[in-house]
Amino acid sequence: MKLTRIDNEFLSVEISPMGSEMQSITTSDGHSWLWDGDAAFWSGRSPVLFPMVGKAPGDHVRIDGQRYPMGQHGFARRSEFTLAEFGADFCRFELRASPTSRTIFPFDFALSLEHRVVGRAVKVTAEVQNLDHRPLPFGIGFHPAFVWPLPGCAGLEHVVTLDSGASPDLVRLSGGLVQPQKLASPFVDGRLVLEPELFDADAMLFPDGAGAGLRYSAGDKAIHFTWENLPNLALWSKPGAPFVCLEPWHGTAAEVGGSDALEDRPYSEVLGPGATGRYAFTAELVG
Repeated sequence: MKLTRIDNEFLSVEISPMGSEMQSITTSDGHSWLWDGDAAFWSGRSPVLFPMVGKAPGDHVRIDGQRYPMGQHGFARRSEFTLAEFGADFCRFELRASPTSRTIFPFDFALSLEHRVVGRAVKVTAEVQNLDHRPLPFGIGFHPAFVWPLPGCAGLEHVVTLDSGASPDLVRLSGGLVQPQKLASPFVDGRLVLEPELFDADAMLFPDGAGAGLRYSAGDKAIHFTWENLPNLALWSKPGAPFVCLEPWHGTAAEVGGSDALEDRPYSEVLGPGATGRYAFTAELVG
């Protein structure tokens, strides 16, 4: 599919209509900061997760008492969006309910994603509109993968530092579902040194207390990563893979042994008829 490119004097960003997914972030010095989607590890790059985050029991969700099939992270990332607005430094793609989407998610909705470059930062904003006559339950999240090591930082210690300085409780996944038991935080005063073995047991999920910003850094390179209206944070990689995902969410996978109802999933959002929800992240490149 033809990519849409936006840029300024500092960086350029390419976005695909498939999933309205970023395909690259490149600074003016030619360095790539976004994972390249090598399918040998993981073909994603920066998918949006909608209308749910994570897995559902038996890959089905229950809506108004009826079960519907729903694959991990929902269907938006595998749906073709329409380019609605475009300028030199921004673009907005839109996905609306269709006869196909209603067979698995029986609501009228509009999901728009705007990508915008501002200085040395890229900001991604999602808006969900409830165009239905009844409440709209859903989860939404972002899943950007950044290169590990950062450009020019091979062999250096890579650290994730929470802006809040907190040490939030950790929870883990089992079969893709959330284990409700809280575990000791791997952060110490907000600081976590990245090691491949941290991801031997899949993603690290911090449902509460991570704050709304972090710094992913090594040497003189860093990404200051902040998010809005997204209370959950996950970090994920595959052991030995050259990327790390910084994932702010509003909603998580269902709990082990928990309900399969969409609105009962932890941290699910519910919008009233005619309401709009707004969710965003900004990645500012340093160095």
